Amino acid sequence: MGVLTLVEPDAEGVRPSVRRVVQEERLRGLIGRLLAAGGVQAERLRGVGVSGGGDVSLDDLARLPFVTKHDLWEHYPDGFQVDDRIVCIHGSSGTGGRPTLISYTAHDVDVWASVMARALGGAGASSRSRIHNAYGYGLFTGGLGVHHGGMRLGATVVPLSGGMTERQVRLIADLRPDVLCCTPSYAVHLGEALRHSGVESPFRVGVFGAEPWTDGMREQLQGLLGLTALDIYGLSEIIGPGVACESLDSQGMLNVAEDHFLVEAVDQAGDPVPDGTPGELVFTTLTKTGMPLLRYRSGDVATLAGPVEGSPRTLRRMSKVLGRRDDMLVVRGVNVFPTEIESVVLADHRVGPHYLIVEDRRARPELWVVVEGSSDGSLADDLVGALRARLGITCKVVVAPDGTVPRTETGKARRLARWVEGQPPVAGLS
Repeated sequence: MGVLTLVEPDAEGVRPSVRRVVQEERLRGLIGRLLAAGGVQAERLRGVGVSGGGDVSLDDLARLPFVTKHDLWEHYPDGFQVDDRIVCIHGSSGTGGRPTLISYTAHDVDVWASVMARALGGAGASSRSRIHNAYGYGLFTGGLGVHHGGMRLGATVVPLSGGMTERQVRLIADLRPDVLCCTPSYAVHLGEALRHSGVESPFRVGVFGAEPWTDGMREQLQGLLGLTALDIYGLSEIIGPGVACESLDSQGMLNVAEDHFLVEAVDQAGDPVPDGTPGELVFTTLTKTGMPLLRYRSGDVATLAGPVEGSPRTLRRMSKVLGRRDDMLVVRGVNVFPTEIESVVLADHRVGPHYLIVEDRRARPELWVVVEGSSDGSLADDLVGALRARLGITCKVVVAPDGTVPRTETGKARRLARWVEGQPPVAGLS
């Protein structure tokens, strides 16, 4: 495959030293806006001795204060808004029903469309593409993010949203789209529905996000749908999808739109970690105007790396998300991310794409892994051994009949359940 044309070469392909100058100017501009607006971030900046944008450089980033999701909840709904020229509001649900709402100016929507167009272009989409968009529309940023980016690219966007799978299958058969955008779990569901209906998948590429997923899931998706499966990353607090996206030439990592979003990786104490070391991703929105955030702790854990050597894209890259800091399981003193379990389970060709991890806290902590797959009597024992080798603990594996693991047509797949008392969350556990 030849090198793909960059959608925005002046942003994606400039020398890192040139980009650094732009980033520093934008960081100073951001700090100036925050200080002028007052509020929580301004107060914290003054608390570390920053009185103007000229007081800081990129080298000073690590001494600047963080923002957390708890801060956004404490100042709900618009305590972090610094511009009243708001054209739309997006957000996500929070624990206890507390949503996180994010205000966008027209400028912010323009930035969003731009980075999403880059992401789709890096995946091989073009103005001749037809994009089947099965991300949810509404407060959730997935559907409209793809919609903005696809239209900016000049492609045809088919705004299906989630659910109503029978209708989606019909339109795929009729319109023959070449790009699929949805969660990986819904892509599996859609692929199974296509196969059941006898409809051949027309897709060349799929851009799948909103859930952590592994290379094992990639193989499942590619085998089921006959496409190239690529990951996309974003979070509503920063912009939505388009913060980073895997491209056809990014060697399995995701290019970060770092002219708009500064990215760091830090340890639990908030100290920077070296490239290649897992850390919590921290983002600074260099160009947002409605609700800009300085050093937002995302809770997502990944590694960072420089650009691919010799690539026309000179952007820093991030790995696929390894897990969320608050989703990490501690079982008998061992730290386990659910994605580690997925990577083992889906590497076995006898296992289907549907699985459930059950954290059993009724007595001594245990992990159950429920899979659907071959009735081969050795499958459960083989998975127990492979999981022990990867995690360092023994998990209980149940091979269940097809249809045991709950499916979802909308939203994110349920991959983790906790069993504290009463009946098990899925059949087959005892």
